[in-house]
Amino acid sequence: MSEIQTTSTQPYLIRAWVEWCNDNGLTPYLSVRVDKTVQVPREFVKDGEIVLNISYDATNALKLGNDYIEFTARFGGVPREIMVPVSRVIAIFARETGQGMGFPPPEDLLDDDADIAMRALQDAGDEGEASAETSASSPPVMQVVSSSDDTGPSDGDGPGKPPKAGKPSLKLVK
Repeated sequence: MSEIQTTSTQPYLIRAWVEWCNDNGLTPYLSVRVDKTVQVPREFVKDGEIVLNISYDATNALKLGNDYIEFTARFGGVPREIMVPVSRVIAIFARETGQGMGFPPPEDLLDDDADIAMRALQDAGDEGEASAETSASSPPVMQVVSSSDDTGPSDGDGPGKPPKAGKPSLKLVK
C-alpha cells in the first residue's frame, strides 16, 4: 500500500480559529517565529518572535492562504505590508480568553538547541503531577496563558473571565 500524500492541516486550523474568534467577538492573535522568510517590521520582533493582531479591524486585505498569511497593518501609525509563511506560525489564540492552539516548531528549530529547549519544558512540566498516560514521544500540548501577579480568580471577576493584566504566553500542559 502506498502512503497518501496530504496537505498540512495548519492553514485550515488557523482559518477555523480566526472564524471562531470572529463569531464570538474575540480578537485573533498569531505568534510567529521570525526568520528571513517572514516580512514583518523587525523593530517589533522580540527574542525571534512577533505577536500579530489579525482581526479584520486591525488589518486590511487579510488573506489566510494555505502557504502565506498576508495583510496590511499599521505599526506606530505607519501602514506596513505583512507576509508570514504559515509554517512559521507557532500559535494562534484569542487575546481576551487566552484560548488557542500551538503548532509544532518550524523545521529549522528542530536541531539540538530546540531539543534542549523542549526537554527543559518537559522537565519543568514533570515537576508537577506526572501522568502515566503521557508518553515521551507524544508532542506537547501548548496552552496560551496570561502572565499576571494574581493567578487566581480573586480579582472579583470570577471564573471564566479573562485576566485584567498580563501578556499572553505559551505554557506546556501535560
